Order: sequence, then C-alpha cells, then structure tokens
Amino acid sequence: MSKSRKPFLAALLSLAVSAPLSAAPPSPIDQLMDQLAAVRRFTEAAVSPDGARVAWIESLEDKAGSSRQVAAIYVAELGAMAATAPARRVTAGAGKEPAAEQEVAWSPDGRWLAFLSDREKAGQLQLYVAPARGGAARKLTSLSGAVAEPHWSPDGSTIALLVLAGSERAAGPLEPGAPQVGVVEDAVIEQRIVTVEVATGKTRTVSPADLYVYEYDWSPDGKSFAATAAHGNGDNNWYVAELYTISAATGEAKSILKPPFQIGAPRWSPDGATIAFLGGLMSDEPVLGGDVYTVPAAGGEPRNLTPDLKGSASWLVWLSSGQLLFAEYADGGSGIGRVDPASGRVEILWTGPEAIAARGPNSMTLSASRDGAVTALIRSSFAAPPEVWAGAVGAWKPLTKANAGARPAWGEAKSLHWTSDGRTVQGWLLFPRGFDAAKRYPLVVAIHGGPAGAKTAAWPRATFDLTLLASQGYFVFYPNFRGSMGFGEAFTRANVKDFGYGDLRDVLTGLDEIVKTQPVDPDRLGIGGWSYGGYTTMWAVTQTNRFRAAVAGAGIANWQSYYGENGIDQWMIPYFGASVYDDPEVYAKSAPITYIKQVKTPTLVLVGERDVECPTPQSYEFWHALKSLGVPTQLVVYAGEGHSFRDPEHRKDSVRRAMEWFDRYLKR
Repeated sequence: MSKSRKPFLAALLSLAVSAPLSAAPPSPIDQLMDQLAAVRRFTEAAVSPDGARVAWIESLEDKAGSSRQVAAIYVAELGAMAATAPARRVTAGAGKEPAAEQEVAWSPDGRWLAFLSDREKAGQLQLYVAPARGGAARKLTSLSGAVAEPHWSPDGSTIALLVLAGSERAAGPLEPGAPQVGVVEDAVIEQRIVTVEVATGKTRTVSPADLYVYEYDWSPDGKSFAATAAHGNGDNNWYVAELYTISAATGEAKSILKPPFQIGAPRWSPDGATIAFLGGLMSDEPVLGGDVYTVPAAGGEPRNLTPDLKGSASWLVWLSSGQLLFAEYADGGSGIGRVDPASGRVEILWTGPEAIAARGPNSMTLSASRDGAVTALIRSSFAAPPEVWAGAVGAWKPLTKANAGARPAWGEAKSLHWTSDGRTVQGWLLFPRGFDAAKRYPLVVAIHGGPAGAKTAAWPRATFDLTLLASQGYFVFYPNFRGSMGFGEAFTRANVKDFGYGDLRDVLTGLDEIVKTQPVDPDRLGIGGWSYGGYTTMWAVTQTNRFRAAVAGAGIANWQSYYGENGIDQWMIPYFGASVYDDPEVYAKSAPITYIKQVKTPTLVLVGERDVECPTPQSYEFWHALKSLGVPTQLVVYAGEGHSFRDPEHRKDSVRRAMEWFDRYLKR
C-alpha cells in the first residue's frame, strides 16, 4: 500500500479501536460459546495400513487462552487387542505447557507413526517418529517455516513434507495477510516438497523453487511424486493448479494435465500406471468437491469416472484391489462410495445425515486401511457431538466417548426439500429449543460460505455459527442453494455468471415453504452469513425488504472493486467467465452496491482487519453506504484477524454481537 493510502488505512483501523470488546458479565451466548469451546474436538483420525490401529488428534484446553491450537495424539488397538490395551498417548515429550501435535502418518508396515509437534518451540512444527507399540518419539528435523503433510515413502525409508521455508504464516488464504505498507510487491514464497531420511534425519528440498505444491502423493516405486501445483502466489493460484509429476531424485517437474477446472487429491495407482484426482468447480482452498477422474501417469486425456454422481466427491484413495474409495458431500449430509476404474461401476456404500472427517474440520474425508476393510473417521451431527469411530463402512464402533456429557442447546433438525426453477433444493431447518407448536417464532436464514460449500448436519463449533440462535427462541434455516456441493457437479455450476439471482430465489422459495408449514412469524425474519454468506446477506437486503435484520460477516459489496483488492482473484474467472477488466458488467450486475439505495434492513457488518479472501474495504464500503443512506448499521473490524478468526474472544464477540442485533430487531 502506498503512503498516499495511509489516511484511509488509519481511518479503517480506528473502527477496530472504536468497537471495544464487551466487558459485561457473561451473557447466555457467552456461556453457550464456552460450552461449545469445551467440547473436545478431533481434527484427525488415521487407520494404519494393516487395519490394526487407529491414531487420532484430540484438542486440549490451552490454559493461556490464546488462539494457538494445542492437541494430543492417541493410538488405540483394534481387533483382539482392543479389549486389553487402552488408548495410549503419543507425544514428542513431556512439558509444562501443552503443545500442538498434529498430522499423523503411518509407516507402510504400520510399525511407526510420524507426526508434527511444536513441543520444542511454540509455533514451529518439527517432524517426529514414534513406535506404534509405544515408546519414546525421535525428532527428525530442525526446519524453519511452516511444515505440513508428512507422507512415508513406499519402502518406509523416507518421509516427505510440504515446507514454506522461512515463512511465519501458515499456508492458505484463511490466515491473516501480511500488513500492506511501504512499497508493495508480490513477494512469493513457494511451498516445496522436502524429503527426510528416517534413519539419519537428513533433509533435501526436492521440488523446484518456482513451483508451489498444494498436495502430493508418492509413486508406488518411490521414484516420483504426483502433485497439484502452480507457479506464483500460493494463495491465489490453487484455482489454476496443474497436475505434475516430480522426480524424487532430481526434482524435475513435468505438467501432465492442465485442467479446465479446479483439481485436488492426487492419488497414484498401486500399479503406477494411473493417477486419480478430484475435479470440479471449487471456490475455497482447500475444500474439495466434484467428480473422480483418472489420467495416465505419463499424461493424456482425463477420464471422468463419476459423471452421474448425485453428490460431490471430496476425498479418495486407491485400494489394494485397484478400486477407488471416495467420500462425498451428499444431500446436506455425507456419503461413502466405491468406483471400479475398469468397469466404471459406481457403488454408494453408505450415506447419512451427519458430517464425517478424518483430516481437518472443514473437510469431508475418511481414512482407510490398504484393503478398505477398516475405516476410521470423526462423526458428528446436530444431535451428537464429535467422536472417533472405526470399523467397516457403515458398521463403525466408537473409539472415544470424550463428549458423552454434551447435549444440544438447540431443537430438532429436519432436512427439507423444495422445488425452485425446476430444481430440487435441500436445506436444514433447526427448531427452537423447547419448541411449542402453539407459539409463533422469529426465523433467521443462515447462508453458508463458498459458494461451493454446503451446510451439513455437523455439531457446531465455537466460531461464527448461527446455530446458537435456536437456543434463544429462533428457527434457523440453512439452505443449500444452487452452487452448493452435495447435489452433483451440474448443481454446483448452476450459479455461474448468475451470483445473487438464482441462488437467492432458491433461498426465498424455501423460506416461503417454511412460512406456510411452520409457526414462523413472517414479520420477524432475519438473514446472516459469513464469506459468500456475507455477500448473499448484503445482496438479499438490496433485493427484498422482507428481512427485518441482517448480519453480514466478511461479505463482498462490490465485485468490481473486490477484484482488485482480494488476494485470490483467480477463483473468480470460472464463475464470471472473464476478468473484471474484460467484462465489468457481469460483475456489476451481481454487486450489492449497484442496488444499494433499495436497502431498508438494519445490517450489522463484521470483518477481520487482515482478511485476504474478503478484504476489509468491502465491508467498509457497504457500511459507509448504509450509514450515508440513514439505514441502521454498525461495522466492527477485528484487529489482526484473517478470514477465519483465531482469537477465541473475537469469535465469542462476533457471535454475541450477531445475537444481540437479531434480538434488537426481531424479538418482541
């Protein structure tokens, strides 16, 4: 940012100072947020290749109250050993303070567990290995920078990692961006594959210095990697990543596929002849969803194995049988399927109205043994808090009971289906706690992010989540409008060059059905959301006055100015069909600011100061317009935060303010 922009920046940052966090006694929402924060979270579950053991990552309470994610690793035996061998903790070493221990990876023979830990220095992860049967861990690396994704070589002699050397910032656009002051240049630090010899700890950087690697997989002979990668800025170019093969010996990188869509999850087949991957229209790194493809390892035409899939495949792995096992977003829930590349036969093994995960809180993933007979996953729903489960697909048994005492603070959840523009649309309706059919209730529409996201029936987290409104006497409606994952790739693509129009019709049509069939007061309707949900909220109040209150978190007010402000503009081309410089009108027609004079709805605007995905000026622009037009509004900028808030107090404050805003205008 040039010096001429400093007055604007100073004015903008002053908003954060002028909106101090509340020092009042804990409100009911504060207490509920504390209860959600107290729920044990599981961020990973991994079954060993032989199906004998499961490792998982369990969150720990950080007594310092910081945003640092501290967690512990546990290993449990399966089969005959399970009854006599309780779960044991695996750690880099004892210490007075909790550490971040994460990203477990089993050795091919199942005898060793690799993991990352910042036990030695807070915030700096290093690679460790520990015996699967118990024993002290051994530190292998002394790296500097962000470290992620350990994967063992097929022969077990080497572990590969992704490393952002010297970077103080973790990978991904959800993280806070660097302050833009002085001479602004497009400084690029590439994430590279680094190999570590298990016996000696010797490290070697493999992938080229000018290539950012997002995901990778070893070839079965250990001589190469399959990788999704791109040149240039890592946050931005995930959307144009190509499929590469990279020599483990020389680092030579060869692009074997430049796809016309986003790709992820490269997986090398057991026979070495084929690479599988996921492809589709995806709006948020690293949220994957689409169809399952294969391409010859030497390069060639890709083949879509699931063209008629009713869901959105989000994870996959090759089984020893030569088939592919995949997880998927499915009809507001989740599913697991299998596809035979030889015959093209797709078999859905299980679906459920819940969320599943094996890696990361925002994924729909699974972990499987080499033959697929044993799977491990984290399951949760609106009715059941997260726990780790393992077993055959659909016949899992719980390995943990960490949250046995947790109970929903909200009412029943129902999956709804309705028709909009000839399409079947799904959504969730959450009933108020203590629901009484004789009463009439306010309702808030909660719009998910993305747009290529989905609202699944997951236990809520202690983040910006409007589920808690149902504990305070509200219906909460979560529509999975066109553009969402979980309903086939054609549905996900249905809002291309049409942001705000068809998707809002889907929302309003579903809302009409609810008002007709449930005791909802049509004069007490609200709307809110974060990211694309923030945009849709801003858009909705320019298109209709039926909402009496709105909360727009990290929204987008003006697609034309947004194009030049955000750090991930590559995602926009597939949706708008051209850059803003080539077709400004397609951006203007979907911009809330174009219709801003139609707004009457009181709107609260929330945003992180260093948001890369939806920069602060977008929220400022919307707030400034409403203020100038005399519409009740407030802007809160959270100091130091990116797109996803890290500070627990900021998370709590954003939810509290949203609840108070809706109460002010919707409660009678």
